[in-house]
Amino acid sequence: MQQSNEKHKALITIIGPTASGKTALAVRLAKELEGEIISGDSRQVYKDMDLGTGKDLAEYGNIPYHLIDIRPAGYQYNLREFQEDFHLAFNDISERRKLPILCGGTGLYIQTILEGNINTLVPEDIRWRAAAELLSDREVEQKLKEWGAPAYFKDWGHRKRMIRALEVKRYFDQHPPEELPAYVRPVAAEKQLLVGIEIDREARRRKISLRLKKRFEEGMVVEVEALLKKVPAEGLIYYGLEYKMITEHLQGKLSYEEMFSSLEAQIHRFAKRQMTFFRRMEKMGHQIYWLKSEAGVDQNIQELLAEWQRS
Repeated sequence: MQQSNEKHKALITIIGPTASGKTALAVRLAKELEGEIISGDSRQVYKDMDLGTGKDLAEYGNIPYHLIDIRPAGYQYNLREFQEDFHLAFNDISERRKLPILCGGTGLYIQTILEGNINTLVPEDIRWRAAAELLSDREVEQKLKEWGAPAYFKDWGHRKRMIRALEVKRYFDQHPPEELPAYVRPVAAEKQLLVGIEIDREARRRKISLRLKKRFEEGMVVEVEALLKKVPAEGLIYYGLEYKMITEHLQGKLSYEEMFSSLEAQIHRFAKRQMTFFRRMEKMGHQIYWLKSEAGVDQNIQELLAEWQRS
């Protein structure tokens, strides 16, 4: 049975910047294809962080979802954990003959699932790093060249990444990965489709601003006040954007007007960085089937279903 199931594993991935309509499209697709949604958002994993992370759980209706509300607020989730959790959810959904739909805007999470990432296996070696930090930039670069990295290493001149590359190499020299865990490999889906939602810049800015106002009206400040009763301020600031700015407002560091305008500007910049990341994925060889947000869910779902049949 397991061997038969492997032949039927499939995955549709939906990406796009914040406020582009990813969730609505994923939910509609799940209804059409008997799918279940796996969140690819780095902050929606946390419980009680709802408005600030844009979970929009009401949109799901009776569609099952995964990797939402799986860690307590204050926890610091990481990429390796996401890899493991994704593959557990993916295999569970596939074994039940449902279609996994990965949906989210955290580009690194999405890229890691599609490409795999063995580096997340390598723990930090504090003692070795302390010694490596004593090396000059030139010595670090020379060690990488002796390793033979120039053929594929892209981070020359970035000291922190060069040292990490040496650390990874050293680890695998000592621990030959004869059989890597499945979760660090690219997702095992024979049929895949990567869908991107593109939204006009002005429309995106307008939607972000309207959604931000709505979430404040729904009680985003109250949400942060409640979180501060159980999570230290620095713990919330770690999550950035809404949680950082609202915490600083509640600490008296920013007026409401300063907090709102700064947060609005930061979210606009964040959405721009998301699109830059996805375009870079495309340049690296990922084939993204782009849909226009302005076309609406009805038109986009028909186009997406047709492309899925062709793929």
